Amino acid sequence: MKEGKVIIVSAPSGSGKSTLVNHLLSSDPGLEFSVSATTRSPRGTEKNGVDYFFLSVPEFRSRIEKGEFAEWEEVYNGQYYGTLKSELERIWATGKTILFDVDVKGGISLKKIFGDRGLSIFIMPPSVEALRQRLIARGTDSPEKIDERVKKAGIEIESAGLFDLVIVNDNLETAKNEILKAVKDFTGR
Repeated sequence: MKEGKVIIVSAPSGSGKSTLVNHLLSSDPGLEFSVSATTRSPRGTEKNGVDYFFLSVPEFRSRIEKGEFAEWEEVYNGQYYGTLKSELERIWATGKTILFDVDVKGGISLKKIFGDRGLSIFIMPPSVEALRQRLIARGTDSPEKIDERVKKAGIEIESAGLFDLVIVNDNLETAKNEILKAVKDFTGR
């Protein structure tokens, strides 16, 4: 298996990361999304094997013990996220560049694993208050969960300097142009 390059996009919840990742996927046919595994329940129209591989906690832990993850984190108590090695092998076999949409801890872990073969990008919200408003507008979380995400975001923002590039998402079109240019420069396409 020939290992290729990877693009790692991380951000606090509600920063616009998924919107920017979807923009990259629709703009660059040389990228392929790495589907992460999680123990959380599907949200909205999310589908198993498309948005995430939805696993039970015992199944996730069993796969950790078998060494099936390139990286994994317990992001919230009892809620795991990770990258299956089989997913990386599948994408590299097609000759494409892997695109990761992962939480901040996962992004830092992946950058350590891939080094110079990985471009790590941190999507910065314009402010923590703007982030709170986006999470409220999204309408998928309880007020308690929003408070938990906002508190976690404050801590995650302190890690932005560990990424190769920080893009402040205060203007979506500007952020889209910045991230696409960075990826094209890195992949040479």
